[in-house]
Amino acid sequence: MTNQPAIVEVVQETDPMLLRSLNELLPQLSKNAQAMTMENLKQIVNSECSNLLVVRTAGGGSILGALTLIHFRIPTGVRAWIEDVVVDASARGQGVGKALIEAAIEKSHNLGAKTLDLTSNPDRESAHRLYERVGFSVRTTKVYRHIKVTNG
Repeated sequence: MTNQPAIVEVVQETDPMLLRSLNELLPQLSKNAQAMTMENLKQIVNSECSNLLVVRTAGGGSILGALTLIHFRIPTGVRAWIEDVVVDASARGQGVGKALIEAAIEKSHNLGAKTLDLTSNPDRESAHRLYERVGFSVRTTKVYRHIKVTNG
């Protein structure tokens, strides 16, 4: 990874430094992402259906990457989904993304998930190679999205 050793952790507590670090990563995830509030962050961390995984430099330093692992029960079993994978541009190509994805795979197995899914922008070719290297395969499916329409 980087010159300093890095560790993957499941976030258990929120604090202003964590919020600031994640908000600094959000523009690298999406140009349209709005900054999270502390309440938004607490909802993610305190939810029974999600885990926020981060990679920090050793000693609890800066956040190099993050993802959210969603897990839920449906009639056919426990399923899991990876969302919002982001690695800081300065740490790309150093194993941060791989460490995050492998930790999410392990966590989903520990939760009893039958499947672990994710979606990825077609332009993110290096991410696709990573996902395939760690055991994901492309599915032939269509994703449908309903966008809330607001008046005014």
